[in-house]
Amino acid sequence: MRIISGKYKGRLIRPPGNLPVRPTTDFAKTGLFNILDSKFELESYDCLDLFSGTGSISLELASRGCKHITSIDMDQKCVVFLRKTADELGISNLVVHRSDSLLFLKRTPLHFNLVFADPPFDSKLHEALHKLLFENKILKPGGVFIMEHSSRESFETLSGFSYSRKYGNVTFSFFINLESPSNN
Repeated sequence: MRIISGKYKGRLIRPPGNLPVRPTTDFAKTGLFNILDSKFELESYDCLDLFSGTGSISLELASRGCKHITSIDMDQKCVVFLRKTADELGISNLVVHRSDSLLFLKRTPLHFNLVFADPPFDSKLHEALHKLLFENKILKPGGVFIMEHSSRESFETLSGFSYSRKYGNVTFSFFINLESPSNN
């Protein structure tokens, strides 16, 4: 796993082999961040990475200068690895919590410009995540929710759907919170 661009470009991150993860491939991650770099000003964003696993997305967001990143994962080994990696790189704006992602969304008072979620493909949590993000107003007006899922699935009928991009067996679906700031 490597950091593709930004301050930590080219840094290799070697997670232990015993983590229960399915990391986003460099191919898919490159495509995702090409979209993000061209459409969004990440430097001013508060970001949330749900089911963060190895922290590949969180570390890429930090490398590209995001204002603040919150990473959530249930697995203690993943949390320890990401905290250690962030410390080794000197990343101070990345906070890692060990928590169930749905429980975190139910309880957090925080709001984010960008939320990325990569739940296990067979978990059937995708629609529940979307519902909590929008109903609990966790996604700021104008904010983007990016859901990674199997290319066999489609979530185009969910509110705020904007577009999707397929990279092999992986698809990123983008949802935009079209609510105006005065309604929040």
